[in-house]
Amino acid sequence: MLDIKFIRENRDKIKKGAMDKGVNVDIDKILKLDRKRRKLIQEVESLKAEKNKLGAENQKKGKEIKNKIKKLEPELQKTEKEFNDLMLEVPNLPSDNVPVGKDEKDNKVIKKFQPTAGWPKAEKDYLEIAEKLDIIDVKRAAKVSGTRFGYLKGGAVFLEFALIQLAFDILIKEGFTPVVPPVMIKSKMARGMGHLEQLSKEEAYFLPKDDLYLVGTAEQSIGPMFANEIFNEKDLPKRYVGFSTCFRREAGSYGKDTKGIFRVHQFDKVEMFSFCKPENSVKEHKLFLSLEEKLMKLLKIPYRVVNICTGDLGFPAVAKYDIEAWLPSESHYRETHSTSNCTDFQARRLNIRYRSKEGINFVHTVNGTAFAIGRMIIAIIENYQQKDGSIKVPTALQRYIGLKVIR
Repeated sequence: MLDIKFIRENRDKIKKGAMDKGVNVDIDKILKLDRKRRKLIQEVESLKAEKNKLGAENQKKGKEIKNKIKKLEPELQKTEKEFNDLMLEVPNLPSDNVPVGKDEKDNKVIKKFQPTAGWPKAEKDYLEIAEKLDIIDVKRAAKVSGTRFGYLKGGAVFLEFALIQLAFDILIKEGFTPVVPPVMIKSKMARGMGHLEQLSKEEAYFLPKDDLYLVGTAEQSIGPMFANEIFNEKDLPKRYVGFSTCFRREAGSYGKDTKGIFRVHQFDKVEMFSFCKPENSVKEHKLFLSLEEKLMKLLKIPYRVVNICTGDLGFPAVAKYDIEAWLPSESHYRETHSTSNCTDFQARRLNIRYRSKEGINFVHTVNGTAFAIGRMIIAIIENYQQKDGSIKVPTALQRYIGLKVIR
């Protein structure tokens, strides 16, 4: 969440930032509740101080003060709850270099990468190739689990584990600690990461009996690892690379990408996450983008980098870049990576801080995709398909698979 002091001093800026993100939150009501809350706190504390000064002979006066406090405290609790609930609905503000826009149509392309001149056009889409090779099976997955599921088999499985190993090899050298996190988290922790206010209740998988959410990305379970803890300054940045299965209802995507495995309810992903000092989060964000590009260049897959506009930015982020891979069968770029700087927004909600000579402050958090496995397999199949229906294995993955071609 944002600092209430910052909101008090920048009311109009907060209103504009929320509006640019398409978030409807009543800032004036928050400030009104803040004034009421502070007044009640002052009254209760003043009465408690007065009561403490009374001697044993003033029992009658002490009882009167106690009764006054008893009447004020429920009102204070109610006001604080209403205030805190509304504060959780205030999004992080877009940074100045984020383009203002309503949706993905207003995102700005800032870079393109083409590995070779005259990259071949696709003759077939990935699913047609994969089904003939029997490495992706969505028909049997639909029989077993319903729509938006798929079996990876044979060569697709080899590609998955090769992608994971490549990401880990590259990122461990950059100081990332590998982690396999839980895929279920408490609702308090999910809220702390700032995603529940952004998502519709139909989007996330929730187990009410257990008060647990299934994660939509490893970021959601890596971030809360250090809730209510304090880092030493010398230990920052603290970087993790997590592998997890992820779950999304895709509630807002009915009719989109229903064929194949591009948009599914369950998928595997390698995710980067960093806890860093506030003055370094912009630099860390750029590092994450450069690592995503490094991985794409190693695979020699054409891509472009997109600066995400305010309306498409996401609730906790101040800035976000997407990488979109070229899919020849669609003659179109599709998102495979994203990286976001969330500044101290998540850290405040989860109370994650660091100690320096100047005192104790909140850390900043940065996240980014290393590989969304299913989408990367799609990009490899499409860009490395051969005329005979086989798939050439990218050179960077061959040493992990032990094959040059999947046929």
